[in-house]
Amino acid sequence: MNKKVLVMCTGNSCRSIMGEALINRYLESISAFSCGVKPSGHVNPNAKKVLQKYDAWDESYHSKNLDEVIDIEFDLVVTVCDNAKETCPMFPKPYKKIHVSFTDPDGKEYSEFEKTYQDIQKELLPKVKEALS
Repeated sequence: MNKKVLVMCTGNSCRSIMGEALINRYLESISAFSCGVKPSGHVNPNAKKVLQKYDAWDESYHSKNLDEVIDIEFDLVVTVCDNAKETCPMFPKPYKKIHVSFTDPDGKEYSEFEKTYQDIQKELLPKVKEALS
């Protein structure tokens, strides 16, 4: 049975999209989704580029609001920025939550997106796995 994880940040253009993609790519029996508390409406081109480089991109990934995923029953909600943690909305039912904050690479050089990708892979994936075990 697949576990379901929601990864949230502010704009849902970089960090949460990367988290969603990495969980889906590397963690078996876990389906990840992402959203933003104030979605930007687009995926940052550098986030997409780094995900494509590591074969983790899927054309279904897009910036979305919580409304698009609110009806999914999650096993875990992950916030990846402090703003999302502080403004995390109430869900229809209680979910297990964890917070792992990453620096926002938006507006920075491509190398920062590479660093964020590596940080998410190294720090977030083991915590998600542990939280769901």
